[in-house]
Amino acid sequence: MGAQSLESLLAGAGNLVDMVRNQQVGPNVYPGVPAEYSNWRLEQWAWAHSAVLYNQSYHMVDLAVRGPDAFKMLEYLGINSFKNFQPDRAKQFVPVTPYGHVIGDVILFYLDENDFNLVGRAPTIEWVEYHAASGNWNVTVERDERWAMRSDGRRNNYRFQIQGPNAMAIMEKALGQTPPDLKFFHMCRMTIAGKQVRALRHGMAGQPGFELMGPWEDYGAVHAALVEAGKDLGLALVGGRAYSSNTLESGWIPSPFPAIYTGDELKPYREWLSANSYEAKCSVGGSWVPDSIEGYYTTPWDLGYGPFVKFDHDFVGRAALEKMAAAGNHRTKVTLALDNEDVMRVQSSALSKGERAKFMEYPSAVYAMHPFDQVLSGGKLCGLSTWIGYTANEGKFLTLAMMEPGFAEPGTEVSLLWGEPNGGTTKPTVEPHVQTEIKAVVAAVPYSEVARDSYAEGWRTKK
Repeated sequence: MGAQSLESLLAGAGNLVDMVRNQQVGPNVYPGVPAEYSNWRLEQWAWAHSAVLYNQSYHMVDLAVRGPDAFKMLEYLGINSFKNFQPDRAKQFVPVTPYGHVIGDVILFYLDENDFNLVGRAPTIEWVEYHAASGNWNVTVERDERWAMRSDGRRNNYRFQIQGPNAMAIMEKALGQTPPDLKFFHMCRMTIAGKQVRALRHGMAGQPGFELMGPWEDYGAVHAALVEAGKDLGLALVGGRAYSSNTLESGWIPSPFPAIYTGDELKPYREWLSANSYEAKCSVGGSWVPDSIEGYYTTPWDLGYGPFVKFDHDFVGRAALEKMAAAGNHRTKVTLALDNEDVMRVQSSALSKGERAKFMEYPSAVYAMHPFDQVLSGGKLCGLSTWIGYTANEGKFLTLAMMEPGFAEPGTEVSLLWGEPNGGTTKPTVEPHVQTEIKAVVAAVPYSEVARDSYAEGWRTKK
């Protein structure tokens, strides 16, 4: 008997909303690094005030795509324009289904002619693998699995990021010379500790910085050189707890729900995916319980990727997105700043023996792989909240939300429906609790003023 597919698993699952809401998996983990090096408050503070070293070597999947048709295949799978895309450039790569809903997003590195690397969560990686295997593309793919799914103790490449106000000074010490003046999402080669390093001009909370990558055997030498260079410049190593919260300030929604569970055109893909795939295991949490699984699907505009949609090439989902673009009426990505007193009311309920609200963990209050909470105005649904947590830099609990037209203006007062209905689902991260509303105010995205200024440049160059 062959291995069970995702399609056969779904056929026997019954209600798909119930299935994903009761998966026995909590939020994504960040293996390979401690939860905290010092404490998560100081680590958050450092990315805004001095500098941090993010170790991204462990938690993401890498996929090498090579061959004469690699460019054409990736262009066909992405909503992004590939005009003027050339080696030593990168972009945020967003594929959609034939129905126009987002599968995921990754960073696409154009390394050399016919040589690409995709880095991110599994859904996009699997979509590209499927097309490489099932289409008439002259390509090869090589998957470098994330740390939690392997036992050999090594990967193909390390991946570090230096970021913050002191990032360039640290890079200058590590390089022994002034860092190159690269445009956002452009790449070059550097030498650190005698090792050749590929560098991407990047930043995760709006501060200047570089993402650095190279062969796994150079990991120790390059990491040690960066730490030494940052000793007198306030460099902090960032652990798993703080890392998962940096997106609150930068405004990137890190976990689009893969919109592949329904639709006849996607059936062959679901038959190709295994019953042990990401899509078969991922969990959903929160107060939003739609009538069907499609209620968790998102469009590029929901996630702030509207500027990426370019109809200058043929791609999967183009016809559907053209209809959506013509119809308009899109949801808008915003930040919600939660009311401090209401947050304290929720927190203080844990200090009683009576009814308790869902516990809000610090700094990330996400308790499933894909969080979805209702945002209400006058008791009616006006948006969906996704990522939620606390930032010491702002002294606030923030959420990243997708708001309906008419509710996205900064200053709009709304409320977040916090907690799951009926006492909560069976996920092990969910304790018995009661739902409650938390007042919130719509704010800009990114929330950080520094991040807004930086990403204004980024959006123009990485599309």
